[in-house]
Amino acid sequence: MSFLKEPEFSHGKISKTAVVLINLGTPDAPTRSAVRRYLKQFLWDRRVVEIPRAIWWLILNGIILPFRSGQSAKKYASIWTKEGSPLKVHTMKQAALLKGYLGERGHEVHVCYAMRYGTPSIPSVLQQLKAEGYERLLILSAYPQYSATTTASNFDAVFSHFQQVRNIPELRLVKNYHDHDAYIEALQQSVVQHWLINGRPEKLVMSFHGLPKAFLLRGDPYHCECYKTARLLAEKLGLNKDQYIVTFQSRLGRAEWLQPYTAPTVAQLAKDGIRHIDVICPGFIADCLETLEEIAMEVREEFLHAGGKEFNYIPCLNESPTWMRAMAEIAEQHLIGWPTMLTGSLREAQKQQALTSKTEAKRLGAEH
Repeated sequence: MSFLKEPEFSHGKISKTAVVLINLGTPDAPTRSAVRRYLKQFLWDRRVVEIPRAIWWLILNGIILPFRSGQSAKKYASIWTKEGSPLKVHTMKQAALLKGYLGERGHEVHVCYAMRYGTPSIPSVLQQLKAEGYERLLILSAYPQYSATTTASNFDAVFSHFQQVRNIPELRLVKNYHDHDAYIEALQQSVVQHWLINGRPEKLVMSFHGLPKAFLLRGDPYHCECYKTARLLAEKLGLNKDQYIVTFQSRLGRAEWLQPYTAPTVAQLAKDGIRHIDVICPGFIADCLETLEEIAMEVREEFLHAGGKEFNYIPCLNESPTWMRAMAEIAEQHLIGWPTMLTGSLREAQKQQALTSKTEAKRLGAEH
């Protein structure tokens, strides 16, 4: 095995701590070629698709990529902004704000982001951190609910990279936070603020990304964690079982996935006489194709076409202050024991740097 080149070692060097926020990823552009590259990397992941490789290679390269790339490119184009992919823009701003919020709490840590598929890649970010002398890394996935297809895939990429590294940094992994009080509080606040402006719906639909049902039967805890998130959020909102429903979106292929499916369920609600629904996607912490196009456009059309009158999509947590405080709390709990806290004048200086970081993040937000 060949190892990556190590930075020059020196005794007495102060080791540093970094938080790496990892999201799914996005194409570099809303074009057929860029989407094809992205989908090829994404769908070739053994964690995402467990079909035998030879069979899957034929399906992926012979059917899915030639036909789906163009269709997906059009969908990405419908949500693309002048700054780029919404998911990437939100993730970048979340990382900048998280550094500020942790700084206000007295932590001297660097915060950066990486993408499991696309850029900046996990290996490139980890290699850069290594070169800059970061010897303690906290890996924070942008997935509240754990699944082998998402969180475990992030961990795979991290472990795979460090197989090529001689001097591995100390690692901590955040597995999930689907039932974390601060995360549930942030969701509750986003719903309440939406209702204060738009009024309460007849039904709140909580739509999570789907998985093949076979993954659940093989032991993936994602389904249970989604339902726990939904239950805790409903309790926090004071909803009874008739006032909300949990659904699953984004199917691929003909196999049975987790049910009930979002689009047909929403259409049936309209046919049953429900005229006003709100949809929230608690499994996503940043708006992306699956929320802005699939839910806010496609599912909305399904509901209205079936006879519904009012459809509201409640945006993801994105950079809301309640969520950024929650993210800082989650990260801080996993930083315990590492020497990241400053005292006295150093802490005051860190607070000033934190305010500068948050101001910069807000400036980016205004530009975007």
